[in-house]
This record gives sequence, structure tokens and C-alpha cells, in this order.
Amino acid sequence: MTIHPEDLRTAEVRLHQLHQRLGGVAYGGDYNPEQWPREVWLEDAKLMQQAGVNLVTLAVFSWSRLETSDGVFDFEWLDTVMDLMHQHGIGVDLATPDAVPPAWLVEQYPDIMPERPDGSIFGFGSRQHFDVSHPVYTAKSLALAERMGERYANHPALCMWHVGNEYGPVSYGPWAEKAFRGWLQRKYSSLDELNEAWSTSVWGQIYSDWNQVRVPAQPRTWSNPSRRLDFHRFTSDSMLEHFKAERDILRRHSPDLPIVTNFMRFYKTNDYWAWAAEEDAAALDIYPDPREEDAHIAAAANFDLMRSLRQGQPWMVMEQATGAVSQWSINVSKLPGKMRLGSYQAIAQGADAILFFQWRQAKGGTERYHSAMVNHAGPNTRIFREVSELGQELKSLNGLTGTRSTAKVAIVFDWDCWWSLELGNSPRSDLNYAQEVLRFYRPLFQANVTVDFVNAHSDLSPYGLVILPASYLLTDAAAKKFENYVTKGGRLIVSYLSGIVDENNTIRLGGYPGALRNVLGAWSEEMHPLAQDGEQVKLTTADGGTYSADYWTEHLHAETAHVVASYSSGRLSGSPAVTRNPFGQGTALYLSARVDDRLFQQLLDDELLSAGVEPVLDAPAGVQVRRRSGNGLNFLLVLNHNDAPVQVDVLDGGIDRISGRPVQGPVEVPANGVLVIEEGAGPWH
Repeated sequence: MTIHPEDLRTAEVRLHQLHQRLGGVAYGGDYNPEQWPREVWLEDAKLMQQAGVNLVTLAVFSWSRLETSDGVFDFEWLDTVMDLMHQHGIGVDLATPDAVPPAWLVEQYPDIMPERPDGSIFGFGSRQHFDVSHPVYTAKSLALAERMGERYANHPALCMWHVGNEYGPVSYGPWAEKAFRGWLQRKYSSLDELNEAWSTSVWGQIYSDWNQVRVPAQPRTWSNPSRRLDFHRFTSDSMLEHFKAERDILRRHSPDLPIVTNFMRFYKTNDYWAWAAEEDAAALDIYPDPREEDAHIAAAANFDLMRSLRQGQPWMVMEQATGAVSQWSINVSKLPGKMRLGSYQAIAQGADAILFFQWRQAKGGTERYHSAMVNHAGPNTRIFREVSELGQELKSLNGLTGTRSTAKVAIVFDWDCWWSLELGNSPRSDLNYAQEVLRFYRPLFQANVTVDFVNAHSDLSPYGLVILPASYLLTDAAAKKFENYVTKGGRLIVSYLSGIVDENNTIRLGGYPGALRNVLGAWSEEMHPLAQDGEQVKLTTADGGTYSADYWTEHLHAETAHVVASYSSGRLSGSPAVTRNPFGQGTALYLSARVDDRLFQQLLDDELLSAGVEPVLDAPAGVQVRRRSGNGLNFLLVLNHNDAPVQVDVLDGGIDRISGRPVQGPVEVPANGVLVIEEGAGPWH
């Protein structure tokens, strides 16, 4: 889905007003005062001031406290907290709490609970325990949103609205089934059209009445892949419709305030391209595992995705952890300085809000070991000192909010591709789409090349290089868009398992990759995934270089394309493995195999050079550099992800906003250190 320019401008005005009101970068997190006695609330407000907090998210899980029984409401406690926040100069991001339907509602309407594919029912005691298609759930949650909008729209503490929390529950129950059938009837004009789209003549699955069409619950063996793809689409759409219904209620009461919900990292259930178009900003919950040495690279990809979802508009970190989380098998705490570094990394990649889950660490419940801004030991701790220091530092970044980054490289990331590729019963059912995307993203990140993510609806004209990693499902229109891009001089890199199926998840005939055969100037007659873990074949390039490939190979034929590398061992020995096709004014590179990192880096370097793409700044390994521009200012952000200091040449220099010191030429950046340089400012300018 594309975003109308007027909608973008309106959202930007709302966000600009938010940051003006907050005094710059939004800083704070989820606050759950209902978990604590009232005498703690005043202490919290004073500690928030000490920590530099200017925004808290309230009421995310508070439905049972706001509506204590059917139609009986208690807003007094929330009134008190809202007033307290305002008295201490702290803004409120007020949430509609429908992620946790209360026990009394579930008791009255037990079929609100989602049903699993095997027919079993979710139990009460966690969260997200609802079928979004249930009419009572819809009516009750919208009614509560209406009451909250009426009551708080004009409260002086209210800065923005937060709808729901981490939308995601999937149900296969009767209410979902009824809604799915209605969704299909709106999409397909007749059963004949549905039967054709789903290839129901295979295995005799032809439908003769709409009442026969059900959700794809757990079958005896494999299930129709086109039907399952449509169910993925329906699930995302049905939750989005609920979000939009609440958003519209709140918008009527607060037309000038931003409205968001929180996304999750590489989350498969919801198509965030469609979701982001309906919000004022993308907002992300991000919890990298500190045990992973390169966790910051996967985080970076998620950050760039959030920045890209609304065409480069600044976004929000809605949740992150100060230390340990409670979701891994071993919950390692972040080392000193890592929380600060990760926060600045998000800012470097376009975030204008740094928020945490949560303010005060719970003493009971499921997430009692999830770290917070104030941990179990209280404020006299390393974590609270780091939280407070960061809060004070962020106040020095005036002028940064609203600025943007520019990219000349784009990677295609598409939920239809993701859903269709991972349905199983395919040549490699173990393929992980997000990991394939990361494999292409990682060397670009390490080279300090700024990357946008795009989908089939995006404008490709700003980019010198576009990459399609395992873009399994492509419509005719999308394939034509990529052809036109190359024709006009663009450079395209396409990996195996791209262009294989159409929008109905039906194989394109005539050789793989069907949708892209013309622009690639090559075709495969057969897929040859490698059977054993670690199995490799040898490759030889046209200039005599020797490399290897693993995981995936294809029996490829070059038509108009030049052969860049060939298989030199195994059953495909002598056949092309990598081709480059001149097409119009541009070129298209095809990787029919998962080539080794060394060859991929060489190919990527050649494409970047030919496309005229340069890094933001040459820097040592482990140093990330990004630039944000706007408001008549340019900021160069330098982040050292190494655990040792490094020397970086910042060339033109400027003023480091954090320290206030002028910076020019070679400068030492401490281990896990950060520079936020206002370029062009300093005594030498």
C-alpha cells in the first residue's frame, strides 16, 4: 500500500508538534502504576524527572482496572496518574488496553478466546487472548476506546494515543471462519474464481457452496498453499481493521495527536507495509539477545525497515530493555554501555523516540525478571544511573528530530513473499525468509552503506541498486516494475527462489524464475537444493577465481546473459551459476546458488561501484556511521560497536552534541562510544 502525500504531511505535522511539546527526542517508557501502591506514584514522578523522562505510556494492560465488570468503569486512579504526570511535566502516550480482555468478559463469552489449528482453545492467564473477529470483543473494545477518547482527549498530559499492543493473535475458530468467508467473498467475485485461484482441481478440493469454505485448520497432511496464503492475508487485514476502527474513534476526539500501535521485530503475522500506512508513525518493540555477537546487525535491519515503512519518516522505539529480558532460555543482561549504544543506534537509523518496557520492574507476574528503568534494587543502581545519563544527553539533540537519511540501495522485503515461501511442502521447507534478507543486508551494513527497504508498490527511481532476496511471489505488475527500473539504468541483484509464483501462489510455467526471466536473460529448468548440511559445490568465475556454494543450486541456462561464474563440481558442473544481463540501460545479476561470502562480497562491491554508491564514511570494522539531515542541519552519527576504542577520521568535522566539543579529523571513539556530530559547526567553519 502506498501512502498519500497529504497523509504523510499531516502525520509529520502531528509528530513535529509532539516533539516540540516534549522538547526534542521522546524518552521514557511503559508505566504501570496499577501494579504499585499509591504512595509509590509520587516517588515515580520525581524519579522520572531525575531521569529526564518526558513521555510515559499508560494503561496498556489495564482493561480489568478500567472496566471492573460489564459496564462498570473506574477511571479515578487513571485520572490521578494523568494529573500527576502533567504536574511533573511528563507527557502521556495513552493506550487502549484491549490486548488483555478481562476475566469477567472471558467468563461471559468464552468463545472470545482464540482457537488453535488443532481445535484446542487458548487458556486465560496470558495476553492477546481474543479472536479479533468476535463481535462482542469488537463492540466492548471499541466502546472502551470511545470512553477513553471522551474522557482524556482534552487532558493537558495527553500527547499521543497508543492503540492495543503487539497485535498478533491468530484464531481458527468459528468467528474467524465466518469473517474469513466474508473476506474471500469480497476478494473473489464467484466460487469459480476462488476455485481457479486456489487450484482446487488438485486433490479434488472444489467448492460448490460458500458455506463449504472454511479456515485452513490442521489437515491430515499438507494443506492447500493458496488457501493458506489467503488466510495469512485475511489475518493481517482483520487485525488491521480493528486497529483502524479504534484509531478512527480516537481521531474524532483528538484530530491533532499522533496515533500508533507497536510493531515487533521481523514479525510474520502482520503485513507492516499495510499497517504503517494507517498510522502516524511506525513504532517498534526491539529486544536483541545480548548473547548474539552480531545482534546489533539484525536490530539495524529492523530499524531500517521501520524507517522505510513510511517512506523515510522518523519512527519510534516503543519498547526496549535496559538490561535483561524474560523471553530467552538464558536471559543475559546488557553489559554497561550497551543500552546507551543501542539507543543511539536507533536514533542514527531514524528513531525520534527512545522508550523502554518498562519504568519500574514488576515484582510479580510473568515478566518479573524483565529489566526496567528502575529495577528491583531501586534507583541506586548502575542501570538507573545509565538511564538518567542517557535522558540528560538526549536533551542536547535539539534540531535532530524530524531529520532523515538518504539511501541509494534498496532491499525488497515483502510479507506475501514471506508467507508463501514458508508454507512448507517446497524444495527447501527449512528456508527462513528473514535470514535470507539479513544475508544480503549484513555486508551493506558493515560497509556503512545506508539501505532502504521497499516493496512492490515502492518508487524505485531513487536507487542505484535494488536487491531481491528470495522474492518468491511476484505479481505481473511487480515484475514489470523491476524490468522498467533496469531498463532506465538501474542495477538489480536477484537471488534464487525469486519470481517463482504469482499472487495466487501458483507456479509460473516456462522455467524459473518465471516472472523475471526476461530481465535476467536466463532461466532454470530444475531446482537442486543441496541435500546434506554443509554440502558444497565448487564455482569458477570467468576470470579463473575459485569459490564455493552451499544450500541451493539450479540447472541454469544463459540466454542473453553473460556467465559470471559456473559450477565446477557436482551434477551441474559446467552449467552457469551466476549471470549478469545487460537490459536497456541497466543490468540484472542473478545468483542461482547461495554463493560463499567471499564471492558475494566481490559481486556486491562491483555492483555498488557501478551504481556509484559510496559509504557514508570510511570507518574501521565494527564502526557504524549514519547521516541524518533536515531543518537546515546535518548530523553525522558515529557508533563504535567494538569493545575497544577505535580511531575514526570524521573529515570535515563539527561539534559533538553530546560532549559539546569540536571534532575534526582523526578522533578516538571509546569502546561502545557514540559521537553525534553537527556537521559544519565549529571554530574552523
